[in-house]
Amino acid sequence: MSGSGGTGVRAGGTERGTGVRAGARGREDHGIFGPGSVTWRVMGEPILMVGGFRALLMQGLHPRAMRGVLQNSALLDPAEAWARFQRTTDFVRVRTFGTTAEVAAAGARVRRIHAALTAFDPDRDERFRLDDPDALRWVHVGEVDSYLSVARRAGVSLSDADADRFVAEWRRAAEVVGLRPDDVPGTVAELHDYMEERRPGLYFVPEASHPLLLALNAPLPLRLAPLRAVLPMIMTLAFASLPRWARRLYGLPATPLGDLWASATLRTLHRGLGLVPAQMRYSPVALRAREAVAAYEALHA
Repeated sequence: MSGSGGTGVRAGGTERGTGVRAGARGREDHGIFGPGSVTWRVMGEPILMVGGFRALLMQGLHPRAMRGVLQNSALLDPAEAWARFQRTTDFVRVRTFGTTAEVAAAGARVRRIHAALTAFDPDRDERFRLDDPDALRWVHVGEVDSYLSVARRAGVSLSDADADRFVAEWRRAAEVVGLRPDDVPGTVAELHDYMEERRPGLYFVPEASHPLLLALNAPLPLRLAPLRAVLPMIMTLAFASLPRWARRLYGLPATPLGDLWASATLRTLHRGLGLVPAQMRYSPVALRAREAVAAYEALHA
């Protein structure tokens, strides 16, 4: 699927190539969000890596979304799994920080791929396309909720109004993958209402390997083997940050103590990362976005 868990795309969105550029009339092209958005204030924070993994776990509870991934990618092949992860990461980066043209190209490619691929749904005994609107909508909501939840629990400065703005801004991201903006939640309350409505149809499909087991034996290329020691910790934190009902669907304990541990750990990590110099803490594209946000805020102070 799209965003944090889908087929992914590499469309002009390399770390070196993505960024603000002059538009046709000489004005800066900030893509679909820009320096005045809550999204640009939030998405560059390193702690949001946990949000990305949480989004994948949320996606995995939608049967069609999960089967679409399982039946169209080799998750256990180290080369394919890592390449897919890189494509997905590139797509998220382009969609968030890329220019209008870059976002349009990335979105067109993702929509084209989703429209061409199918998977089989044994629950309904039918094939479906990967651009199934219900599955795309769940992936979108899981992604938005994950980034927002992790950011707020980690202590990223966000008021309730900021949180609603973040959800509303991501309607533009939904449009990139083929959804209509009005068909996805526009406030935090609508986001939570949608998830509650969808809960009865969610479960972890039996043919999939449990993500915790995959994290313990991560299918990484040899050059990235050292990351295997870190992934189980990141995945454990991503699981702990899920809603309790979602943890239960994965067959894991779900207690208030787990919620407290997740929030405390996220906050501690975020504070610790804050001690790292900005030039080392942020990726180049996120650093450029932060500079643009600072200039925008100074201009509108």
